[in-house]
Amino acid sequence: MTIEQKYNDLKGYLRDLGSVAIAYSGGVDSTFLLKAAREALGDGVIAVTARSCLFPERELDEATAFCEKEGIVHVIQDTNELEIEGFAKNPVNRCYLCKKEVFGMIRAVAEKHGVTNVAEGSNMDDIGDYRPGMVAVAELGVKSPLRNALLYKQEIRELSKEMGLPTWDKPSFACLASRVPYGEEITVRRLGMIDKAEQYLLGMGFRQARVRFHGDIARIETDVDGFALILSGENREKIHDALKNIGFTYITVDLLGYRTGSMNEGLGKEITRTDG
Repeated sequence: MTIEQKYNDLKGYLRDLGSVAIAYSGGVDSTFLLKAAREALGDGVIAVTARSCLFPERELDEATAFCEKEGIVHVIQDTNELEIEGFAKNPVNRCYLCKKEVFGMIRAVAEKHGVTNVAEGSNMDDIGDYRPGMVAVAELGVKSPLRNALLYKQEIRELSKEMGLPTWDKPSFACLASRVPYGEEITVRRLGMIDKAEQYLLGMGFRQARVRFHGDIARIETDVDGFALILSGENREKIHDALKNIGFTYITVDLLGYRTGSMNEGLGKEITRTDG
């Protein structure tokens, strides 16, 4: 099946929904899904974004700008995931606790606006890694149109480029809580340190970078270009000094580089997969 056929299937699926509220983060997948829903449903789509300490302000700004440009109703709802019972303790089902709360909020917003369905932007590449949040998606009856259309990340990027979406080559992003190892407490201070460190690296020209929090150690994951940046000129010393000023004592670079779900590598095999 060609990606064009998959895209047509996607729009057909969305049209059959009648109306939908998209959980919108401003990332590659949710932006593509939102645009497709707009084409399929017109004013029958709204975007809902959770504003919280788990996501940098820059992500919200980009999401807001896109909705304004496309003329899409955009509801921004303040959330405080750290107040969800058990979340701050960072258990292995942390994402389940979060998604259950956030998608419950999105469904309430959808009902208030007379919208029938709620949808999220996971794709076929999200099947296989440990993603307890997908259990909450299934329990709440949230739709996953990109998976229904059998779309993979690279196909979504290709279609996004054809459609002129600004996110077609945007680096992947996940909430800041994913930088903290399971079992270590998630706090506003720690999230702030991670955010500042990653903002610094992005400001230096890094396209893909994660700063994983390990107590007083910052473990940087980046791509090949990022490795070159670190070793260029005095950047190594600048990065060390900047992250030390943020509050880290030791700054390290992961030799395997950036990869999604690296915090899941220490989990037992019995919980490293979920079919959502």
